[in-house]
Amino acid sequence: MTTPTTLADWLAHCERLHPKTIDMTLDRVRAVRERLGLRFGAPVITVAGTNGKGSSCAMLESIALAAGYRVGLYLKPHLVHFEERCRIGGRPVDAQALLPHFEAVEAAREGTPLTYFEFTTLAIARALAAAPLDVAILEVGLGGRLDAVNAFDTDCALITSIDIDHVEYLGPDRERIGREKAHVMRPGRPAIVSDPLPPTSVIDHAQAVGADLWLAGRDFAHAGDRQQWSWRGRALRYNGLAYPALRGANQLLNAAGVLAVFEALRQRLPVNAQAVRQGLATVELPGRFQIVPGQPVLVLDVAHNPQSVATLAVNLDQMGFYPRTHAVFGAMRDKDLAGLVARLAPLVDVWHVTDLATPRAAPAALLAQAVREGCGGREVPIHAHGDVTQALAAAVAGADPADRILVFGSFYTVGGVLKNGLPRLGGKHLG
Repeated sequence: MTTPTTLADWLAHCERLHPKTIDMTLDRVRAVRERLGLRFGAPVITVAGTNGKGSSCAMLESIALAAGYRVGLYLKPHLVHFEERCRIGGRPVDAQALLPHFEAVEAAREGTPLTYFEFTTLAIARALAAAPLDVAILEVGLGGRLDAVNAFDTDCALITSIDIDHVEYLGPDRERIGREKAHVMRPGRPAIVSDPLPPTSVIDHAQAVGADLWLAGRDFAHAGDRQQWSWRGRALRYNGLAYPALRGANQLLNAAGVLAVFEALRQRLPVNAQAVRQGLATVELPGRFQIVPGQPVLVLDVAHNPQSVATLAVNLDQMGFYPRTHAVFGAMRDKDLAGLVARLAPLVDVWHVTDLATPRAAPAALLAQAVREGCGGREVPIHAHGDVTQALAAAVAGADPADRILVFGSFYTVGGVLKNGLPRLGGKHLG
């Protein structure tokens, strides 16, 4: 093999290595990790769950940075550039800086087949482990038990909301999915569950392995009004908190779990109230109910499963009145497409469905059929497009300045809008 010389070449190499997206064992990952001698010298926080992982990781990072800590973050998937997955000190690493770590994994695997996700996880973990960090935050990609991140022991596990997704790998119900995600817990280590109604399987697994289980409503809780909110843990309290800078009805659930993590780790990673306030006030995460001012206003959301789309519908409904809402919709073919549409159908007046640049995506024709089914026979305009750029341009052309455009359904859909920078829309009838 000719040694790749760019990050794009390495990623293409990783895609060719192993035909499966996920392989049902961690033995190969652990073997390569041992050959690399890969260990974290800083506390590790592992974040699993169906929805809210990215937001929780962003809040963990923002608060720790505000407290003056050197923070490493493995976040996935990326929206535009692969380097977004590896953040040190609050910034994505340079692509060139990742190359030695890909080379090291290639040398250490000694012919062992690794999936794309396993190879890239090991490379990013090595980059983070080589940095002088005070804390490493690792986001689980899919499930927990067999995800490559679970090859690393955690000092504190955070499990966010659990819902039905990736049923072909994780199971068809919350109990089985919860059991998969619970495997990131470790004996004697804190395990924070921010889902207010967690599956029984999560609690059972925590007890079986002897994790220090923190449950929402029992070990920590939050309350608030329209102006501010408060939080209590086992020994700490915060009152008069401003709402997180991340928008959405579900962000207090995420923030409550994040504050429980910091209380659980307070002996190793003390954080004061000022850092909590500053971190929540300045946290950023593109594509999570991201509202871009303009005429029309643009809403970007990577929601792609029933729970996250239901939350998106609530958030949209709370935005106030818009004469019309135009949706740009692209999604993976393995989703309940008509079910996703049904949750938003009462709020959307015009649909722009689009192909996406991945073989997993549903073609626009299939999405159009799902929109017809999801709208329950109600006649709505549906336009099909070859890519997200075309779909957004058509939505802008058909919108009035007072309207609203929603882009949702996948990281690929939102990433397609952001690939050339954050758009500022100026609809027809303007200037």
